[in-house]
Amino acid sequence: MEATSKCRRYRKSVLSPTNTSMNGCYASKNISSFLSNGEAKVSCRCCKEECHCLLPSRTVSSHFSNSTLEQHSSKQECGICRPVKKFGTRLLMLGKTGGSNKNENLLSASLSHSMPSSSAFPSTGRYNKRAVLCGVSYRKKFRLRGIINDIRNMKELLIKNFDFPNECIRILTEHEQNANLIPTKHNIMESLRWLVKDCEPGDSLVFYFSGHGSQQPDFKEDEIDGFDETLCPVDYLIEGMIIDNEINSTIVWPLKKGVTLHAIVDACHSGTILDLLFVYNQESGMWEDNKPPSKEPIRKHSSGGLAICLSACEDNQTASDSSVFGKGMNGVLTYLFTKTIREYPGITYGRLLQNMHEEIKKINRSRCNNLICQPIFNRKIPQDPLLSSSEKFDVSRKKFTL
Repeated sequence: MEATSKCRRYRKSVLSPTNTSMNGCYASKNISSFLSNGEAKVSCRCCKEECHCLLPSRTVSSHFSNSTLEQHSSKQECGICRPVKKFGTRLLMLGKTGGSNKNENLLSASLSHSMPSSSAFPSTGRYNKRAVLCGVSYRKKFRLRGIINDIRNMKELLIKNFDFPNECIRILTEHEQNANLIPTKHNIMESLRWLVKDCEPGDSLVFYFSGHGSQQPDFKEDEIDGFDETLCPVDYLIEGMIIDNEINSTIVWPLKKGVTLHAIVDACHSGTILDLLFVYNQESGMWEDNKPPSKEPIRKHSSGGLAICLSACEDNQTASDSSVFGKGMNGVLTYLFTKTIREYPGITYGRLLQNMHEEIKKINRSRCNNLICQPIFNRKIPQDPLLSSSEKFDVSRKKFTL
């Protein structure tokens, strides 16, 4: 099977080629006007509304000439209107044909069989295991095709291998019928708050995300590389991205002593997406300090609990969806993670990370290494899974468990 991971539509990133800013409106190029402060007005032919997108001057100057701006008319759909459209209090996925009742019913019927639905408000009973599984397909220019397989694999792993109650797993995808489970920025943040609410010693919490990731300039000076890592909800063009600082303060700060949180993030530039204090260096076998260089004290630690993050790649790398495994499209990290856990119960964190690194190297070695062939087929998977934590531990001894 051929890996299509480096094709633009399969790369889990919405980065501009220049890496100047990650807040630009890259899905909708219908710029009707451009303001001096870097804000562009984009009109949508569906909702007839204008959304304001921040575009950096370097991006605008390099991508939009004056003649280009003058030629654009208000005929294109905005990046979010097409994948998600509001109907009263409901949110429904739309295709190119619009929102007739007939099309809505047909689409609802087809989606209801494609993904098991989860309750927006799980049972009020007290469980010591909770999980939020979030998958975003985007369905347009940056569409990802392996999201549903990723969510299914993760849900099955939690239930069968780690005894998570089904009612304590909250799933957010565009295929959900409940408006509270569409992966908008608001719904994702609400679900993260639900995940850690009233956590108690002995709780095991899981946050899983499969979708696009990005970066944007760090204005608080709390990042070593000068960039904040971000996750892209389905409405990121309108509501913005979810920044690593927000994720850290929402699900890391509240962790009490005795509570363990695992985050598995299958997205580009996700290495330090939880802003945890320590990053494990696979080559040296040592934990590296990830404390912020800012002069002002910025909190990145928990309230005594343990937070561990397994990311698809380093901050400066891209993650991939691929068909190379012969199981349809899958996120590379998600597939290798679930496969390794199933095959090696009780595996240590160190061995888990090493196995995934070795599998990716095997795939890359089996691809075409010819200098002429490689740029044409783009088969190499350019990612190195990364482990980070709120505290150091012995990765060669500590067994992975959820």
